[in-house]
Amino acid sequence: MSERTRQQRRALLLGIGLDSDGHKRVTTGPNFALVGGSKETHEEMTEKAIKINEKLARRGKRLEEVSREEFDEIAHSVGLRRHTPETN
Repeated sequence: MSERTRQQRRALLLGIGLDSDGHKRVTTGPNFALVGGSKETHEEMTEKAIKINEKLARRGKRLEEVSREEFDEIAHSVGLRRHTPETN
């Protein structure tokens, strides 16, 4: 059995705020890490990460247990949208 198979699968939400007001902000939770951003941006990222975890808990699931489609649905329900890069 491979080392990867023996280890428990883990997932992490990573939020990076690209705007700044001069302060360094880092917030971590059981399955998320949020860095950067202005006060407002960081608070918004924190709120959405917490809401995602609440929705997962209501479903009786952990982040690493949901499919990409189910995660997208949960993320969309808390106001996150998947970024689709423009093609030239």
